[in-house]
Amino acid sequence: MQVVEKAFGYITREHESRLQVLVFEQNTEGAGIQIPKGTVEKGETPLEAVTREMFEETGLPHLTVKGLIAQDYFNHHSGVLQKRYFYHLTTNEKRDTWQHCPTGVNESGFVFSFYWISSEQEVTLAQGHGDYLHRVLARVKN
Repeated sequence: MQVVEKAFGYITREHESRLQVLVFEQNTEGAGIQIPKGTVEKGETPLEAVTREMFEETGLPHLTVKGLIAQDYFNHHSGVLQKRYFYHLTTNEKRDTWQHCPTGVNESGFVFSFYWISSEQEVTLAQGHGDYLHRVLARVKN
């Protein structure tokens, strides 16, 4: 069975004394609400991948990786087994919403609309994207 490594990023900021997590919707039907993520490329570590992917997907230049929250295996609906790495990153981003055209491979034509959430109840994330959200919101590391 093919295993594909994926790096996910829970990007947070402090806003009005509340911790907020970055999510986005894309201009593709049925994609759902997601957190930024991407594939770990050949010769790249998961840490290198999450750093690269977060910039490509969000356009945010100043992110700080706080640490690895979790890693697991996930049976993606496409039939591919994913080895997933979930990282916590922080930013001082002031914008509440923005749009960004991701710059990664095979992402031409996508437009991502970003916004912040403060609780798990605010949105329903795409399957698998919210699996460790509670750890970030509770400020639990590992």
